[in-house]
Amino acid sequence: AGPGQRVAMLLPRSERAIAAILAVLKTGAAYVPIDPAHPDARIEFVLADAAPLAAVTTAELAGRFSGLELAVIDIDDPQIATQPAEPVPVPQAGDLAYIIYTSGTTGKPKGVAVAHGNVVRLLESLADDVDISDQVWSLTHSLAFDVSVCEMWGALLYGGRLVVVPDAVARSAEELLALLADEQVTVLSQTPSAFYALQTADGLQPEVGDRLALRAVLFAGEALEPQRLRPWVQRHPVGSPRLLNLYGITETTVHASFREITEADLDDSASPVGVPMAHLGFFVLDRYLRPVPPGVVGELYVAGAGVAFGYVGRPGLTASRFVACPFGGSGAR
Repeated sequence: AGPGQRVAMLLPRSERAIAAILAVLKTGAAYVPIDPAHPDARIEFVLADAAPLAAVTTAELAGRFSGLELAVIDIDDPQIATQPAEPVPVPQAGDLAYIIYTSGTTGKPKGVAVAHGNVVRLLESLADDVDISDQVWSLTHSLAFDVSVCEMWGALLYGGRLVVVPDAVARSAEELLALLADEQVTVLSQTPSAFYALQTADGLQPEVGDRLALRAVLFAGEALEPQRLRPWVQRHPVGSPRLLNLYGITETTVHASFREITEADLDDSASPVGVPMAHLGFFVLDRYLRPVPPGVVGELYVAGAGVAFGYVGRPGLTASRFVACPFGGSGAR
């Protein structure tokens, strides 16, 4: 494995999966995460589309690759311990770090190719607004969902601790609340719908919720309804923890905008998008890529250092979505 190559990862969320991702990245190759819960048809599509040179998995999941021409590495293979451990060349900021596939709800899933530097700049921008040094982060999302990227590297790049939450716990609001309290997690990423369930558990078990050490909750993945946060705020005053609405898509490297929820927002059902993060720019444009006046409907365009390379193997679609930026320098998209 090396720069320009890809390695598929079919692993449950675990500390071993994190170590395996680090191993792939250190070779210079990109990791392609696949959720074990995905159906065989999606797994086969991703493998055919991403064309990895190998797959890392467990003995229990290796059968998902049967019949496919692919080197399959068992993460527990004792031969791994006999392999050399010399340092390998360090990847460059512009090298491909991962390919994460969209859900495919609007058609065929698209593999979004993202560079190492994009992730670094995302977290540098987040650090401008949130204290992320030496924090305790939870990893509650599928490795095939890009919110996991922020969870992982927010901890690992900033001297923090990463609490890897098992699937069964992540699906139970009561068990998740207890784990967050026991592990003294300080930064939590949640989809709004998952947080509403956690909020209910917090209200039913105040003795557990009172032990929470949260400093920031990062909302992502779907539109937030601020008015639904009122029960949480009644028990945890605004700012303790900070409630942050982060709007974004895989194509702009996880998060694109930043908006802290205030007391005034709790009377509103609309999701406040906020402002672009420091490494990005937003433009509301018409179909000719001209800025629209205030109050006129347009489309939101995102430019800057978070924009991905494009869609793997789909140059036509990439050209139609990742367009030249009329407000940037040469090569800006």
